[in-house]
Amino acid sequence: MSSLIPTEPHAQGVATRAKQALRALIKSGQSQLPATFIDHAENVEFLHGSTGDVVYFPCPLQEQEAASALKAMEGAAVAAIVDLLDGRPRSSSIEVHLDQVACFLTSAYMVTINNRHKQHPEVKELVPDTDIRQAQSVLYRRLSANLYKTSQAGKYYHVHGSLDASKTLAMLGLPTNIPEPHDYRACLDMIGSAVQKLSPAELEARNAEAKQAGAPALTRQEFLDTPHGKVMAPLPPFTVKRIDGSDTAPVPFPAASLPSRKKRQVLEGIKVLELCRVIAGPTIGRSLAALGASVLKINSPRLPDITFFQVDVNTGKHTAWLDLTEARDRAAFEALLEEADVVIDGYRPGILSKYGCDPEALARRAARRGKGIVYVAEDCFGGTGEPGAAWAHRPGWQQIADCVSGVAWEQGRFMGLDEPVVPPFPMSDYGTGCLGSVAALTGLHRRATEGGSWACRTSLLQYDLFLLSLGAHDSGVQARLRAAHDSAFFALRHDDSVDVVSATALESMRRLHPALFDAARTMHSGLSSGFASRPDPVVVTWPREAVRVEGCAIGHVRVARRNGNDEPAWGEWERDERWLDDIDGDVDPDEEAR
Repeated sequence: MSSLIPTEPHAQGVATRAKQALRALIKSGQSQLPATFIDHAENVEFLHGSTGDVVYFPCPLQEQEAASALKAMEGAAVAAIVDLLDGRPRSSSIEVHLDQVACFLTSAYMVTINNRHKQHPEVKELVPDTDIRQAQSVLYRRLSANLYKTSQAGKYYHVHGSLDASKTLAMLGLPTNIPEPHDYRACLDMIGSAVQKLSPAELEARNAEAKQAGAPALTRQEFLDTPHGKVMAPLPPFTVKRIDGSDTAPVPFPAASLPSRKKRQVLEGIKVLELCRVIAGPTIGRSLAALGASVLKINSPRLPDITFFQVDVNTGKHTAWLDLTEARDRAAFEALLEEADVVIDGYRPGILSKYGCDPEALARRAARRGKGIVYVAEDCFGGTGEPGAAWAHRPGWQQIADCVSGVAWEQGRFMGLDEPVVPPFPMSDYGTGCLGSVAALTGLHRRATEGGSWACRTSLLQYDLFLLSLGAHDSGVQARLRAAHDSAFFALRHDDSVDVVSATALESMRRLHPALFDAARTMHSGLSSGFASRPDPVVVTWPREAVRVEGCAIGHVRVARRNGNDEPAWGEWERDERWLDDIDGDVDPDEEAR
């Protein structure tokens, strides 16, 4: 099953541009990366499958190339850790499989549970509902997170109801709900009319007062001209800094002292406490879990999350409920922190400080126990601690970063429109998650070689700025994409929801690139007893990892489960090695099916 789009000439193909993107990543992040990571990056090979060396997405920016470069650096980090485990440097082969990178970027739309995908009408019966404020499950409320015209000609604003749509709807003077059934276009017109009565400045003022995650849609240059843009533009895509005063001794990777396995994972024995919701932050944890880390995702039963994403980003983890306002749960949380090697913070900057999860408090804890810790923060706007970063405190989502940075305007112009369009799929979420994974691996490597505790930071905006820095596809590639993809995609407008944009793009990709959707080739499959209370386990499929590194195995040893499925405790967790890939051979499909 080959692609219906001709393979690009070698000099113009995705693999060639991915190498260029990797060089750009090294240049922009050189001050943050250990030298051994950069050395190992020389050994990366970008491989395409039977689909050919083609651009899959109907998008103008180098999405596949950017993510492939990040996955390559993830592989280089793993190779550097293999050196530490073996006690000697080696020239490890590193492979990045380009079709799997595409699956990674569309993971939320690729995973299934009992053959039901994200938009299947029956999927709600299989996944416990975490949308407790109905911000996603009620269409009218869902469309409070969308891009609309303002009263100023040519200016657009992305309002965002986040996980509680009532605040955004109320700030627009609209009812918080309307009787069902909801008509898609009627809902868009109703909310769009309210937004269009206001200027961008008025929307910004209301948005700030309501503490919501809205933002204007800017061109790239407009963003770079803002005070926040001027601060963020020169920053690397992620930062890794030693926390002041942390001087604990180096901590070897636990895998070096664990019993040898046929398929060794470099992060086995590393304990990761994940305090995140939605996609970007949990993708950091999912990536570390694929390298063998024990990742425990903590959610509060009082806080909402997006229901279906449990099938995707909970892969490889244990999940537990803790309400940190309750004394008993707080005590359990303190016990978890005491043993954690990594803490992932996916909340707005400073929110978790009251629970002792800011870098300084964690470093003090690490000093008391005599073992350093790695703090990894992911947020929307970036710039925490940077003088003049005016928007660092703002909440946000992938769509917000795409609108503010100029990515949405690039997408709209590619589609032949003089208006912005949020690109299909949460690609900035996944790319940011990969940045966070590289940052975490950097922090762990520095802890092992230099000692101390480390604070790592990245953001959706930093990913988008890296993506934009690579430039758009050349005019020939863009012309071929416009000619090949379905006309229905190019009929979409600025106010079509990200769900509709993504579903329309997905249908076009299925027609053009059927091999990408060959589950036997691109996906793993396993049974999970961790979802709704059903007499039988469910079958979950998820994308295989894009990276292979000589000397270790990569992949998840646990199938996804619902939020709050497990006890909030470290321990001897279950482990199934059927889904591990190594550079010497693939998983046996017959073994995986058993």
